[in-house]
Formats: sequence, structure tokens, C-alpha cells
Amino acid sequence: GVGEFEAGISKNGQTREHALLAYTLGVKQMIIGINKMDTTEPPYSEARYKEICTEVSAYIKKVGYDPKTVAFVPISGW
Repeated sequence: GVGEFEAGISKNGQTREHALLAYTLGVKQMIIGINKMDTTEPPYSEARYKEICTEVSAYIKKVGYDPKTVAFVPISGW
């Protein structure tokens, strides 16, 4: 799928930048909130949630985090 997540995880995206900055600054523990899980257009999709978890896990592993120790939480921020 294509959406806001793709923009954030793209080469110059904020998601990537924030993960790298956190690691560089010595942040050892991380919780990742996956926002807009209450959206109706498109409707919630567990497959999409898992797709995002997989892609973010791959990136944070490259940065230096162990994805098995990172909590992924579906959220609805306002």
C-alpha cells in the first residue's frame, strides 16, 4: 500500500530520521506506536498493521535495535 507510512519510512522520511536519532543519542528502549488504526478509509487491516511492523523492524535492525525487544502498539492518536 501507499500512504503516510511510506512517506515516513522513505529515504528522507521522519520515521527513519527519528529512529536513527534515538539510537545515536543512546536511547536503548523503544516503543513504536502505529497510528490511525481506527481509520475507516481504508478500514483497519491486520495485514497492513503487520506489513508496517515488518518494514519498521527491518529498518530499526539496520540502525542497531533488536526488533524482538521493541514493542509495536496499534494506536489512535488525535
